[in-house]
Amino acid sequence: MHIVDGALAPSVIVAASAISVGGLAMGLKRLDAETLPRAGLLSAAFFVASLVQVPIGPSSVHLVLGGLAGLMLGWAAFPALAVALALQAVFFGFGGLTVLGVNTLNIAMPAVLVGLACRAGVRSGSSVLVPLSGAVAGGLSVALTTILVGAALAASGDAFIPAAKLVFLAHVPVMIAEALVTAAAVTLLAKVKPDAFGLPAGTTAGAEGLRHA
Repeated sequence: MHIVDGALAPSVIVAASAISVGGLAMGLKRLDAETLPRAGLLSAAFFVASLVQVPIGPSSVHLVLGGLAGLMLGWAAFPALAVALALQAVFFGFGGLTVLGVNTLNIAMPAVLVGLACRAGVRSGSSVLVPLSGAVAGGLSVALTTILVGAALAASGDAFIPAAKLVFLAHVPVMIAEALVTAAAVTLLAKVKPDAFGLPAGTTAGAEGLRHA
């Protein structure tokens, strides 16, 4: 998912970075005493999970955990993922500093969108909806990220269009893996730590769903 320095047109970098700044501002406003520990945990989890990378042209294939980040953090996924991406660029050379805004947007925006779309299903407590919502969030976040990566590459020149198609196809197995991992993680967390999804501590996801039914 990391686009490397020098692969994108300056106009794409500027536009994507400007949007990322807006996302970071939204996320920082939502970081409070309750959200900050979760943000740190998800940032570390993304940092470790995405260290195992397979280079694919100007990008790479790796686990993202965007769906889980979106469900647990919402807009706060922007600063959490930006910190991890910056550390990877500095210490390991993954991606790059000039494309940090682009990589942040490509991963964090899908996380936010799937979080908004799937959080209600996770909070329902349904034995079917909880894992299904987690699976959709995990798989869809990867699909949306690959679309954004492909769009950024395609917008930088026709020469990158084949690479954009390759990036999407290469991530199909990752979509499946992310769907399974996120479904399992969400199912467990909804039972033992429902406050991870914004529910009051001491409640269960199912009880909260019945309360709002």
